[in-house]
Amino acid sequence: MSESAAAAAPFDDARPDAPPDASQAAPRDVRLCVVGDAYVTGYGDPKALGWVGRVAARTPHDQVDLTVHNLGIRGDSSAGVLARWREESGRRWHDGADNRLVLAVGANDVGSGISLARSRLNLANVVDEAITARLRPLVVGPPPWLDPAFNERLEVVVDAQRDVCERRGVTYVDCFTPLRAHEQWYADLGAGDGVHPGQAGYGLLAWLVLHSGWTTWLGLDPT
Repeated sequence: MSESAAAAAPFDDARPDAPPDASQAAPRDVRLCVVGDAYVTGYGDPKALGWVGRVAARTPHDQVDLTVHNLGIRGDSSAGVLARWREESGRRWHDGADNRLVLAVGANDVGSGISLARSRLNLANVVDEAITARLRPLVVGPPPWLDPAFNERLEVVVDAQRDVCERRGVTYVDCFTPLRAHEQWYADLGAGDGVHPGQAGYGLLAWLVLHSGWTTWLGLDPT
């Protein structure tokens, strides 16, 4: 065999007339923008992953080419999300990709002067606009705090959020009810500031998101 033939031999499988290998088809291009508050940023997590990073890591990447944009702001409210989500997420969508919006906000509405009616309307407006833009929104509700009195007020916000989503057929991840009496959750809050969890707590939030319709929402095959 000549040197030129020998050099070409390893590339024979790549010749133009070779049939495509269906098993090597590129996974679906999915772009997620996660907009919300400190729970989105993962504040308090020593691993700096939060629930967003953990959920992204456990999403089957053989089925989707996943890009996650973390657009969390510590202390943000539903009013803040309503004001900024379009401009911030719009820069990150990609033509031809499966662009989707995740919202995670609500805790800071309590005690910040935002009425329940306004909190509900803010979420509804974002969800409605996202649906119109074909962004297939998913909403992750706020978890409980260490303060029982605060939780009584937060529960009302959670109920309103759930109702907004149910009326629109939007997936709602309830992080409040399952953790309301969860000892490990409260132990993790108690080791910190009573509001933001650490590594264990963010692991619990990630588990709730992953087991509350995440794969179905993304259109993934069950594993």
